[in-house]
Amino acid sequence: MLRFFLFLALLLLVQHSMAQSTPPEPFGPIPTDDQVRWQRMEMNMFCHFGPNTFSGLEWGEGTEAEDMFCPTQLDCDQWTAVARAAGFRGIIITAKHHDGFCLWPNPASNHTVRQSKWQGGKGDVLRELSRACRKANLKFGIYISPWDRNAPTYGTPEYNNTFRQTLEHALTHYGPIFEQWFDGACGEGPNGKRQEYDWPLFNSTVLRYQPNALIFSDVGPGCHWMGNENAVNGETCWSRLSTHGFAPGKASPSLDTLNQGQRNGQHWIPAEADVSIRPGWFYHASEHPKSLHQLLSIYYTSVGRNALLLLNVPPDNRGLIPAEDSTRLVEFRQALNAIFRRDLTKGARALSPYTRDGGNQQFAAHHVLDTNYHSYWTVDDTCLNPTLDINLLRATTFNRIMLQEYIPLGQRVEAFEVWAMQNGIWRKVSAGTTIGYKRILLTQPITTHAIRIRLTGRACPVINRVALFMDNIYEEN
Repeated sequence: MLRFFLFLALLLLVQHSMAQSTPPEPFGPIPTDDQVRWQRMEMNMFCHFGPNTFSGLEWGEGTEAEDMFCPTQLDCDQWTAVARAAGFRGIIITAKHHDGFCLWPNPASNHTVRQSKWQGGKGDVLRELSRACRKANLKFGIYISPWDRNAPTYGTPEYNNTFRQTLEHALTHYGPIFEQWFDGACGEGPNGKRQEYDWPLFNSTVLRYQPNALIFSDVGPGCHWMGNENAVNGETCWSRLSTHGFAPGKASPSLDTLNQGQRNGQHWIPAEADVSIRPGWFYHASEHPKSLHQLLSIYYTSVGRNALLLLNVPPDNRGLIPAEDSTRLVEFRQALNAIFRRDLTKGARALSPYTRDGGNQQFAAHHVLDTNYHSYWTVDDTCLNPTLDINLLRATTFNRIMLQEYIPLGQRVEAFEVWAMQNGIWRKVSAGTTIGYKRILLTQPITTHAIRIRLTGRACPVINRVALFMDNIYEEN
C-alpha cells in the first residue's frame, strides 16, 4: 500500500510539473521557420550589376547592345570574401534589372550574357556567384525585375508567361535560393507600355521550385519593403501586414504603413531595409561609399528597429568590389564588433516578481541574460504589464540598450519603458513602442547599478534577450 501511495504521489508530481511548464500559446500571426532564420541573418549584401555598370545609367533603356556587358576581371570569390569580412550572411544579385538584360543565359530572352562577347557568350554570372556563395557558406538570392524594357511581349498578356519561364529557369539551375526579390517598379510614361503583372502566378512559380525562399515585394508574402531607400525603419515597427487588395508597385499600401507595419495586420511579413553604400545603386566611378558614421546610423535604424538590413555594394566594371568599398565594410564590421562584443550585463542577475506558473525555472527571468535564442522569460497569460529588474552588481555605464522578443510566439509588446536606479531613485531613461526581433535604443551615457524594464503587452510578453553596450564610436548629430 505504501508503494502505491508513493507511486501516486510521484505521478501527481510529474503531472503537476508538466502542467506548470506549458509555454504561452502563439499570439496572432507568427513567422515560419524560414522567416525566423531569415530575420536572424540580420545583414545581407545586395549587388546591383549589369549593363548599367558600364553605361553609367541607373535605369537602362533596354536598347543597350549586349556587348556593353563585359567585365574584365569578374571574381565572385572576391565578392563573397568581402561579404564574409563585413559579416553578411547572404548575397542577392540583380539577375535581371528593368532593362531586361539577364546575367545568365535565360532561354526565354534574347538579351542575355549568351548574346554578349563576354567569355565568348559562355559566361554565367549566376553560376559563378552561386558557386562562390556555396564555397563561402553564404546564402544565395536573386533579384528579377518583372519590368522589362527589352522584351517585345512586354505590355501584353503573353509577357506574364514569358516572365514565368524566366523565373523557372533561374530558380532551377543554381541551387537553393533563400530570397526572391521582386521590384514592382514600372517607370514607363503615360504613353508607354503598361503591364498587368500576374503576381499570383509569379509567387506560385517561386514557391513551386524554391519552397523555402522568402519572396520580397511591397507586400511580401515573405518579407516587405519598408517604405524608403534610406534604411530608416519606423520607431514603431510591427512585423504584421494586411495585404488583401494590395499589390507591389503603385497598388501597394501607403509608405507610412510599410514603414511601421500594422498592429492588427493579418500576416507575418517582416520589414527589409534596402539601401546602397553609394549614392546610386549601380557602380559609378564618380561616387564614393558612405562614411562609417552613416553606416552605423543605418544599422541602428534598420536592424535596431526590427528590420533586416540589405546593403547594396555594387561591383565595378571590372567585376570586382572596389577597394574603398571593401575597406569601409571592414571598418563597419570592426566597429560593430567593438560595440557589441562586450555585453555589460555579464555576471548580472535578472529578477522579476512575475514569472510564469509560479516561478517555473523554464521561464525564469535569468534567461534574458543568456545567448540561447530559444530560451526566454515569460509570465502568466493574464499578466500584460510585468516588470523585469537587472541587478548589475556594480556601477555600470552604457548607452545602448538591446531588447529582443521571442518572435516564434508572435510580436506581443506594444510599449515599454527602461528605468535606471540613480541616487536611490528609479528614473526613466528610455521608452518605446514595439520590440519585435530586435530593438536597440540609443541613449546618452547612463551610469547605474540596476535597470528596470516595464512592459505593456497585447499578450503576455515573451523576452529572450536584454543586453547593455557602450558605443564610443557613433555619436548622433
